[in-house]
Amino acid sequence: MADNCCVSQNDNFICGVVEGFYGRPWTTEQRKDLFQKLKKWGVGCYVYAPKDDYKHRAYWRDLYTVEEAEQLGGLISAARDCGVTLYYALSPGLDMTYSSQKEIATLKRKLDQVAQCGCKAFALLFDDIEPDMSPADKEVFQSFAHAQVSITNEIFQHLGQPKFLVCPTQYCSARAVPNVQNSDYLNTLGSKLAPQIDIMWTGQKVISRSLTTESIREITEVLRRPPVIWDNLHANDYDQKRVFLGPYQGRSPDLISQLRGVLTNPNCEYGANFVAIHTLAQWSKCTSDPPLITHDNESMKLETESDEEGIIDLPENIYHSRRALRIAIKEWIPEFRRQKQAHGPIIKPQPTISIMSPVAIPLASFNTCMATSTTTITTSTSTAPLSLSTTNNVESISSATVNGSPTNVLQTAVAVTLNPPLVIMNSLVSESKVISEPMDCNMSPAPSPQSSDTAMNTDNGSSVSMQVETPSPSVDMVVDVIQDQKHSYERDLTEEDLLLMCDLFYLPFEHGPQSVQYLTEFNWLKSNAYLVSNENLRKSKKKDSTDSKPEIEEWYERAKRMDELTEQVNELFQRLTFSANRELVHDLYPYVWDVRCVISLLNFYVKWLSEGHFPQSITNYTLGSYT
Repeated sequence: MADNCCVSQNDNFICGVVEGFYGRPWTTEQRKDLFQKLKKWGVGCYVYAPKDDYKHRAYWRDLYTVEEAEQLGGLISAARDCGVTLYYALSPGLDMTYSSQKEIATLKRKLDQVAQCGCKAFALLFDDIEPDMSPADKEVFQSFAHAQVSITNEIFQHLGQPKFLVCPTQYCSARAVPNVQNSDYLNTLGSKLAPQIDIMWTGQKVISRSLTTESIREITEVLRRPPVIWDNLHANDYDQKRVFLGPYQGRSPDLISQLRGVLTNPNCEYGANFVAIHTLAQWSKCTSDPPLITHDNESMKLETESDEEGIIDLPENIYHSRRALRIAIKEWIPEFRRQKQAHGPIIKPQPTISIMSPVAIPLASFNTCMATSTTTITTSTSTAPLSLSTTNNVESISSATVNGSPTNVLQTAVAVTLNPPLVIMNSLVSESKVISEPMDCNMSPAPSPQSSDTAMNTDNGSSVSMQVETPSPSVDMVVDVIQDQKHSYERDLTEEDLLLMCDLFYLPFEHGPQSVQYLTEFNWLKSNAYLVSNENLRKSKKKDSTDSKPEIEEWYERAKRMDELTEQVNELFQRLTFSANRELVHDLYPYVWDVRCVISLLNFYVKWLSEGHFPQSITNYTLGSYT
């Protein structure tokens, strides 16, 4: 299948990537690299729609400067050279007055400028906005849907009826009012929007675990056209602690004939999306799922997502997510060996997220394993929304923890959450990095030269230093690659290493098989730790006793297996730090560091239990599903 990635199944099927997440946008350099990969894998669509890029959403009215227009034109040209259709998307819905001719003229002028840069495909996005019209709009339009349809059709005609996408405000079944079939909004879009305009849809939910034939037929009937799926399966902008490296799944290739297209909106970290995009490309070339085999013979097995035996021998037109994952990993390995610098601090790119009060005050907790983790402290004493603190605030909160009382900790945390940094992110100024500039209303001091974007320090010796975003003076996070006598790690990542990493950070609704194995072992060891405790007590009373029961031996054997799994994660981490592609390390390092700390802690807890330390209340610790 890997050799056939350049063969397109349906030239009319829109397939590719939408850069539509919240947080730090990708760089121009990364987008051009994406175009090369899309060309290689036989998918031909990219939608420029980064929510927090300067002039895409918040400042959609502002025209591009000469420098920005030149960067955008170069991006469009690079996409065209790779046979990729670049859709330029604009999100004017936050504050637009649909009935204002001045606003419409401003929108036309902005898109005309983009068209002059060579763009031939466009999109208007009305997602994640309030569905209320202004008083002026209410006097002109019958409904919110009529307002959006009117301006979309006018822009579509003004631009000469190009390839055109629109994302509705009710973009999934869960947001349809009252439901998909009876939504006046969706029915208005379906009946009034120009039939050549494609409509985006995320499925039954914002992040849909699966897409069913029935749900696609339902929305197709209402919209009077097959939808383009805006797929958030791998999106991670809503949770700073998660990244998704698993394969594209939960969508049968049988759906391809019923869809206009599929665009994946993946992780914020560009380097983390290799598997997501590669497996989508494989999926788009397939025609069916693996057959379900039921047979009385023990040698005949049911083909499932978790059963990897025999998947390599499946016909190429059948999509199996685990096979697709292994194929993608084989091509991903060389990416880690590319010599590539990284610019800027190691920081997760997700944005500040608002949390509405009132909520209960939780106990303050801090992640001592990773300096880039966020800490959330909220209060119920205010009706104003609070925000998650950024990594710049970790040091001040940690200082309050060491030097002050719990009250001081809470006050410090509330202070930093009430005053999040306001920055403008612009990805169309520099080729290799996103420029972040403080807004005029931000009264905080400008960052010192020490915290500016610089290349990440690398060293092929015994340690690797990585810059971490902290208040001035800056502090380097030093990763010690331990060269002890017991372990001698090979420096190059293997396919098994990457398979383990993908299993550790699989998909929103499930863990990978190796993660499930680890959780299963830990849960069993914790639940049966009383066996070891009783055995140690018995041996202490009978000091000459050396015999052990089979269940005791099983406990220690499984504890040893868990220790081996922990060591595999340590090896993965060590090899990752040696990778030549520092940009890729930049993207993945915080997550692997974090999970390594968690797994090591669990393993040490098991070792503590093995010594007979068994709390009598431990049975109360296992609540709900451990997976």
